[in-house]
Amino acid sequence: MRSCTPNHRSWANSLTATALAAASLSQAYVMSKGQASKLPTLGWNSWNAYHCDINANQFLEAAQAIVDRGLRDAGYNYVNIDDCWAVKSGRVDGHIAVNKDKFPDGIDGLAKKIHDMKLKIGIYSTAGTETCAGYPASLEHEDIDAADWASWGIDYLKYDNCNVPSNWQDQYVACDPASTHVGTNGTCNSKDEPRLAPSGYDWRKSKSYERFTRMRDALAKQKREIVYSMCIWGTADVFSWGKDLAASWRMSGDIDSNWNSIKSIINQNSFKMHSTNFYGHNDADMLEVGNGISPAETRTHFALWAAMKSPLLIGSNVKNMTQADVDVLKNKYLLAFNQDDKYGEPAQPYKWGINPQWTYDPANPAEFWAGPSKNGHLVLMMNVKDDKVTKTATWSEIQGLHGGKYQVTDVWTGKDLGCLGSYSADVDAHDTAAILVAKRC
Repeated sequence: MRSCTPNHRSWANSLTATALAAASLSQAYVMSKGQASKLPTLGWNSWNAYHCDINANQFLEAAQAIVDRGLRDAGYNYVNIDDCWAVKSGRVDGHIAVNKDKFPDGIDGLAKKIHDMKLKIGIYSTAGTETCAGYPASLEHEDIDAADWASWGIDYLKYDNCNVPSNWQDQYVACDPASTHVGTNGTCNSKDEPRLAPSGYDWRKSKSYERFTRMRDALAKQKREIVYSMCIWGTADVFSWGKDLAASWRMSGDIDSNWNSIKSIINQNSFKMHSTNFYGHNDADMLEVGNGISPAETRTHFALWAAMKSPLLIGSNVKNMTQADVDVLKNKYLLAFNQDDKYGEPAQPYKWGINPQWTYDPANPAEFWAGPSKNGHLVLMMNVKDDKVTKTATWSEIQGLHGGKYQVTDVWTGKDLGCLGSYSADVDAHDTAAILVAKRC
């Protein structure tokens, strides 16, 4: 898959804790308060399936497959255009021009057809001079572009971070793998990176904050809600201010369709869970379900993305996806947790497993996760090893649970496992045991 960064590489996490966003929900701007921004976005994105080779028919086919395969009814309702939808040679009369060879009825014509299918449509741009693929972008053209998208019927914007000119570069860098060397313990130091931000630096004074604020303000002027997603790669300590501006923000560089990439993102995000709640979510990148990872890795990937309350954007050809993969995407227990309208916080790691607590290790991230929901506690036990391992969930180790027995359901099969005082499972390599721990019994 394409990296939205100039050089594609694997990303890990900084162990350094970041402060919660200072702005309360009551002080947030209109775009962060729109009802469509409250919960993680569910839908589909074009990049992994088609890259730059896109046309209107592909989006209509994807939308129809989402309907036909029951994904719309499961909650997946966004059909998002990624990069390469515009005329590449430049703006026309100050506006980004739609490539009519790819979209003969324009984006507005496509949007109407998508809306007629009871789905929503998203578009893509960049807070720089060009998009990641070299098409016209939106920095210093925010008002014009936001007004155009609103007039076309756009419901969602993915806003990338490529090709930032020198006058918009940040003075400092944060401790993140996209910006600087991160040590084996997940921390950074000024000896390795002289531009490392001083302790306590307010990233709301940065150029990154200003660049992404400009688009937030432009979207807020429109008469329709456009969900704002910042593809900022976890830079500029976005975890401390992302909720000021957007419904979600990318917390890492791009995912690859392999096990090491999935583990690395889980490791990085495990230290940033405090920044996710209603109206603001760490985006762990598009789903690789259906893109060649194993069935066990598919289950782990989807379970952790859902539990971390990341947006869930399918990144494969829905029409050609196996029924087994579709069934994973439609898992009612995991979707209910991700979309819970009472509990906004994600699941948290409660035990690392292979490593001591709070160990930064992209190869061996935290294996035991849990979080509350309206239906009970979701508990995940991931096996990062290459062979089968027996794992046990002990209720007293999980915040919000106590000793005694609880009614337990297998999330993958829906089987009632009975009234249990703990739960043990033989977990295959790269797989995840997932249970719902409900009422005492």
